[in-house]
Amino acid sequence: MNFSNQLLNWYDQNKRELEWRKTTYPYSVWLSEVIMQQTQIIQGTPYYLKFIKTYPTIFDLARAEEREVLLLWQGLGYYSRGRNLLETAKYIVSNFNGVFPDNYKALITLSGIGDYTASAILSVCFNKAVPAIDGNVLRLISRFYEIKEPVNKASGRNTVKKICETLISDKRPGDFNQAMMDYSSVVCSPKKPDCIHCIFNNDCISFKNNHVECFPIKEKNPTKKSEYWFYFIIQDTKHRKLYIEKRNEGIWKNLYQFPVFISLKKISEIEALNKFVTTNNLPANFEVKSISDEYKHILSHKILYVKFFVLKSSFFANLNLSEQISFVSKNNLSDYPFPAVINKYINQGFTV
Repeated sequence: MNFSNQLLNWYDQNKRELEWRKTTYPYSVWLSEVIMQQTQIIQGTPYYLKFIKTYPTIFDLARAEEREVLLLWQGLGYYSRGRNLLETAKYIVSNFNGVFPDNYKALITLSGIGDYTASAILSVCFNKAVPAIDGNVLRLISRFYEIKEPVNKASGRNTVKKICETLISDKRPGDFNQAMMDYSSVVCSPKKPDCIHCIFNNDCISFKNNHVECFPIKEKNPTKKSEYWFYFIIQDTKHRKLYIEKRNEGIWKNLYQFPVFISLKKISEIEALNKFVTTNNLPANFEVKSISDEYKHILSHKILYVKFFVLKSSFFANLNLSEQISFVSKNNLSDYPFPAVINKYINQGFTV
């Protein structure tokens, strides 16, 4: 029995019952794939259900406001995916009457749709034999064939994709891709793979050579740099409202934040406060009500060490810190999408 048939037989008996597998509607499949990228199923499923309930069709999503979408996305990270989700929905509705293209060339040009997502849509929704390659598949195939190339580089990924093109089922390509995901998650897992019960252990080269733990091979990423972020929660005591601002760049573009001072080196709380006050010409008559403990927030490319200052003054009403500023009550903060580290602080119930 060949690889594909073995895998599909296993899948028919062991597949995970997931909400988005109940349909081949391209919108639902696309939405699930975008949400599940770099997110575990247990974490991503509630987000998928919220999105489907709020925006049942691509037409509903295309009519949404970005702030609404980012608010639903809050906590998933990689917020560019949320922005791209809305942009692509609008584009498909405007240019394709809400119908997803059924060819790779057209799909790959859409914002937020890369090789993996395009391949998943084509195989699941249009029954096209295009392998979908993600980290799970890279791990499974690199172990099975003992691929010596780093799978986090283009050459290693291309090697895996070419192999999968020879393995994928022509009759059930969508099931094949989903079976690859399930099998590599359940059996050929990153740590403690169940090699003894693996249906491929008679042919798996790394298992025969006792090298399973050596694969996949990855090149090490550069050491993450540290940054020190000091957020200032500025309350105007006259109106009992807080300043928040909309970011216009970076990974948190179009999310909201409190005014911030960023240092590339570790500095004291007093130094951070003085620099912020001087930079923004804050009036001298204010009270530092509280300073939070330090929050460590790990991103894909750097580590943030974050503190929150609560400042109060009756003279803050006339401040103009940013063109993107909003003046809101504490009770209305939940109406705005914030990065996870700020949302965590807000949800812990700071006082003003």
